[in-house]
Amino acid sequence: MSFESIGAQTTGRTSQPLAEPSAISPSCDPAIRVANLSKCYQIYDAPRDRLKQFLMPRLQRLLGRAVGSYHRKFWALQDVSFEVAKGETVGIIGRNGAGKSTLLQIICGTLTPTAGTVETRGRVAALLELGAGFNPEFSGRENIFMNGAVLGMSDAQIEERFDDIAAFADIGLFLDQPVKTYSSGMYVRLAFAVQACVDPEILIVDEALSVGDIGFQYKCFKRMEQLRASGTTVLMVTHATSSILEYADRCIVLDAGRVLKDTSDVLAAVLAYEKDMLALQAALPSVRSSSVSRFSIGELRDAQTSGRIASLGEKRFGTARAIIESLSIWSPVVGEERSVVRSGEEIEFRFRILSAEPVSAVVVGVSLSRIQGGDVWGDNNLNAGVTIDLEPGETLVAYRVRLPISAGDYLVHCGLASLAGGDREELDQRRPAAKLSAWSPRPQVGVIFAPIEVSCLRRQEP
Repeated sequence: MSFESIGAQTTGRTSQPLAEPSAISPSCDPAIRVANLSKCYQIYDAPRDRLKQFLMPRLQRLLGRAVGSYHRKFWALQDVSFEVAKGETVGIIGRNGAGKSTLLQIICGTLTPTAGTVETRGRVAALLELGAGFNPEFSGRENIFMNGAVLGMSDAQIEERFDDIAAFADIGLFLDQPVKTYSSGMYVRLAFAVQACVDPEILIVDEALSVGDIGFQYKCFKRMEQLRASGTTVLMVTHATSSILEYADRCIVLDAGRVLKDTSDVLAAVLAYEKDMLALQAALPSVRSSSVSRFSIGELRDAQTSGRIASLGEKRFGTARAIIESLSIWSPVVGEERSVVRSGEEIEFRFRILSAEPVSAVVVGVSLSRIQGGDVWGDNNLNAGVTIDLEPGETLVAYRVRLPISAGDYLVHCGLASLAGGDREELDQRRPAAKLSAWSPRPQVGVIFAPIEVSCLRRQEP
């Protein structure tokens, strides 16, 4: 059986369904083969440069002059090669702009590579921009049949799966309404239901499961587990490294369009990626200590405004007489900063606090919440029976704790306040200030990681 192939010169695709997988474990027969893949974009500084690029080279050739270029080249991917075996789940991670989404779009056939080839075997279902192929004037029912046809299914095959798709989407009577009337949540539900309920041989996911309410996300992940168990090949891109740790058999790290790491040691790859992201975050502008250890309230207020972490959507406020200049998460055992920890591992929350003037009766609080919302844990120095008074300059505070939390992604929030005089003064509130990913040796339900110990007592017969 031949592969479907996308190359730099490819003009079309043909569908060749796979036979039913014979085993749950990954096989050595590749479902996806990427060879020397590169993608170059032409970047124009002004709209008129596009017209120049279209006309001027031809005119210059006619006149016998050197051909000029009116654009810059940006290589989103450069010489990327890897294979994915049937039944294997591969996670792809990398900072924004690393080329992850471009790679998935080329594999799906929605982008054409500049060089290299991509070969896939089997029906591909892609969860990229969910609902991107929907016609807003059509009803949900009509869009189900239209999307099914795009995936190469007959009306009879879609009809056979229709009840499952409708039940998974769970949008009730809206199924027969135009999708332009849908909320964003309903749109996502229907789009995922169509793609996930057609029994794909290859499932490609690009951050699609980070949307929707927590109940729907749980349903999506359970469906992904069913597909994996049936032998479906999964290629997933996500910034939720806990999902990579939980689901991936292998991890590919992309950086500047190149494969930086391709390994079955998923934890090592995630830790290296998170360490790189921490180093990048540390380079953000902030107030730093110098030979002058005094800071004005104006300087701290400027740091409070400019120091928000945009990637987390951080909200920050307070009088700025003192601020939490940085929050870091450390592993005392390893002796380095971490953002991926093992459940129950001892960690330290380290706060670097800058104060413009003496501040007494200070409360330094820290808390954890799920990405979807809802506090999981929190504590502060007053609850621990420790008083903190700040002097002008820099103060370092460390909280050591073990958090028996289940695998997942969490947001870390912190706050600085003063209770002097009986009134609470918010000095610097940061929500959130960091992201923490936890992994555990085995899956559990809920937030708390508390593995059971099983004993089986044999009853004696009389």
